[in-house]
Amino acid sequence: MSDHRTVEVEGVRLAYRVSGPEGAPPLVLLHGLGEGAADWDGVAPAFVRDWRVYALDLRGHGLSDWPGAYSFELMRDDVIGFLDALGLELADVIGHSMGGIVAYLLAAAQPHRVGRLVLEDAPAPVPREPTPRVRPEGELGFDWDVVEAIRGQIDRPEATWLADLGRIEARTLVLGGGPLSHVPQDNVAELARRVPGGSFETIPVGHLIHAAAPGAFAEAALRFLRA
Repeated sequence: MSDHRTVEVEGVRLAYRVSGPEGAPPLVLLHGLGEGAADWDGVAPAFVRDWRVYALDLRGHGLSDWPGAYSFELMRDDVIGFLDALGLELADVIGHSMGGIVAYLLAAAQPHRVGRLVLEDAPAPVPREPTPRVRPEGELGFDWDVVEAIRGQIDRPEATWLADLGRIEARTLVLGGGPLSHVPQDNVAELARRVPGGSFETIPVGHLIHAAAPGAFAEAALRFLRA
């Protein structure tokens, strides 16, 4: 059972769920756009035997603050501040989609802080053709301004991001969702090629691998994290 907590990082309150034994190695879970810490509920129990699991609501999502200022760099710095606030010098990290981008920016900026890295259907930082942004009807569990802020960064990422993947020291597994995913899989595979020693594996169930095939996702992640 997870414990719901908050921590303040540079004036922004970040909500997170923590589960697993105290003193176990930390594992940080970073969700995709429009999701939150609860998105990991189906797979987090698979990791709590061996890790102290921290699932964050990134800024603008869920119970964390919605400050109106959003970028991948700000989310990356929030996670660094989170690690600092909790005294976590080294952590394994799993990131899905948007959270995968945050995760590899973190691992590139502070290589010594990430031990092992799992990137789930996250695109390499290469330019792509913009697609229409259509706001869903009704109340959202996240700030739509996040979409407006970061989609431009996904479409036209900073040129340094691609080169900086070479700074990552963490053992890295990239999981692709196969042809059912809206993310071009050659782009996902390129991410694995750009990270030193990165490996690539396909679980052909679409973009939401951990939701569509939680058993296969957990098996692949655990096999890698335990190796």
